[in-house]
Amino acid sequence: MTVRPIRLFGDPVLRAVSAPIDQIDDGVRALVQDLIDTVELPGRAGVAAPQIGVGLRAFSYNIDGDVGYVLNPVLVETRGEPEAVGEGCLSVPGLWHDAIRYPWAKVVGIDLDGAEVVLEGEGLLAQALQHETDHLDGMLYLSRLPADTRREAMRQVRESDWF
Repeated sequence: MTVRPIRLFGDPVLRAVSAPIDQIDDGVRALVQDLIDTVELPGRAGVAAPQIGVGLRAFSYNIDGDVGYVLNPVLVETRGEPEAVGEGCLSVPGLWHDAIRYPWAKVVGIDLDGAEVVLEGEGLLAQALQHETDHLDGMLYLSRLPADTRREAMRQVRESDWF
């Protein structure tokens, strides 16, 4: 299909809770292909549907060359003590801050055939699962920053050339 442009901070679609996918049709199949094409660019670990302007519960991932997607993902389990992890976001380009994330996470959803998909792991995968499900709930990683860091990040956003 195509690599879709990434919506940036301030776009209302990024703050809205995404709707569940009730029916798998050609539109959803095209969405999945676009998500995969978009996440395959270098330096991308995940792309949520709202980031390409679609308010549906779907995301793609690209972790260590393992590329895939999940529809209607639910973050069902996290483990370990939350810790500050360096994080950025395609929708907030150029910023990198320590967000609070669990070191292990598990997401359950479905694929295009309606079969259950279970993604679980630690490190970058755990971080991506939490980050992308946050997007589907209308939350950007900036909300996960400590208050003083969030203020600094918002200053950086206001001063950026893309905002």
